[in-house]
Amino acid sequence: MKPSTKSTAIAIATLSPQNDEHQEHSVRVPFLLQHPHFERSKSVTSDELQNLRIILTWCALDHSSGFGRSISYALFVVLAVAAPLLISIFIRLPHHSASSIDDPFKFNKLVQLPESALAVIAFLTLSRFFRRYGLRQLLFLDMLQDDSMYVRRGYTRELQKAFRYLAFIMLPSFFVQLAHKILLFSTVKITVPYIGEPAGGQFPINSILFILVLVSWVYRTGVFLLVCVLFRLTCELQILRFEGLQKMFEGCGSGSNNEVGVIFREHVRIRRQLWVTSHRYRFFIIGCLVTISFSQLAALLLVLESKSHKTFFNSGDLVICSAVQLSGFLLCLVSAARITHRAQGIVSIATKWHMLMTNASAESEQFKAQMMPSQCDSDSDSEDMYISVTSQQSPSSSFQTRQAFVTYLQHNYGGITVFGFLLDRGLLYTLFAFEFSLVMWILSKVVVLS
Repeated sequence: MKPSTKSTAIAIATLSPQNDEHQEHSVRVPFLLQHPHFERSKSVTSDELQNLRIILTWCALDHSSGFGRSISYALFVVLAVAAPLLISIFIRLPHHSASSIDDPFKFNKLVQLPESALAVIAFLTLSRFFRRYGLRQLLFLDMLQDDSMYVRRGYTRELQKAFRYLAFIMLPSFFVQLAHKILLFSTVKITVPYIGEPAGGQFPINSILFILVLVSWVYRTGVFLLVCVLFRLTCELQILRFEGLQKMFEGCGSGSNNEVGVIFREHVRIRRQLWVTSHRYRFFIIGCLVTISFSQLAALLLVLESKSHKTFFNSGDLVICSAVQLSGFLLCLVSAARITHRAQGIVSIATKWHMLMTNASAESEQFKAQMMPSQCDSDSDSEDMYISVTSQQSPSSSFQTRQAFVTYLQHNYGGITVFGFLLDRGLLYTLFAFEFSLVMWILSKVVVLS
């Protein structure tokens, strides 16, 4: 039976060495704990989710109201579907310019299709999240009251630095993309069928297309990287819970049945959250894996087969697209592998803890056995006291409980899974070997064709 929230929180605070009364009063309680029923559609200055809500609002991804949901879907159709389709099908170079320079739109479809596909996958994932869960439940902030003060402080820290990775990937890519588009639209004149070339500079078609292309790229890339960052943030917050669980092992002094029960219930709670996280993101992970694999392999095959000279002018889009895709997806895989590795490490920590408790208990029993005869000679009541202490501690029962708990951890260490497959380092090595084999196969085909 699941314990009450209040009793679980008290038990966890008792086991953790970080949670004395003086430290609990000296640390500011997060705003989300002060107002557990805080509505996710509102934001104030002291809310840790304010920055995330601002980003969602500016990206037109706020689904907290019907109007915001309509604006979000309309903008998604325009920027992620209509604009790339217009760029891929209708935009052409003038005939007199196409012969003098390398065609900058030669790999355009190879760039637009995977970017739009990843944006569709990410947008559907976000819309499902916001429709069913909301931000607080998505990040398990509604369960924060069950955690120790160490985990709460870590939550606040991780939320504050969550989008540094988004900026580290987005900003360099944006500046490179901006330089490429300035070079492209300032070098060539682009025409649209049924509109023709601008007559006397009266219709700035190049400027309009420049803004449309840039805004569309920012929107699609931002939506994809936002889901990657949310997944990484969820994994990092669960890693904090595993660190709190490790501190609970360090705080156990006797290894009694009550302490083992508290740790067991905490591990079950964390494992449940990992299972929910795996279930929520499996569609996104599988979709990104298939899309990026086909995109990168097709790009490698077409680029190696092409006889034209490769420059930043005609291949810059492809390089930026590949860098963003691989950076975002590797962010997800590395985060999943880290939390799976941390979940597996709990087995080693519990085994070491079990050994120390058993050894300490054995030494204590041996010491008491050596001291008992001398005590019996001097005091006839000492034997009764020794028997009562032994029956109260019940070392045999505590040993069996700890052994059962270690056996449970060996078979239920959890982690991020996708349809039963653990996303750990072994799976990363397998994916690398598979992708490397495909790359070598493509290189062999290109050598034969050339």
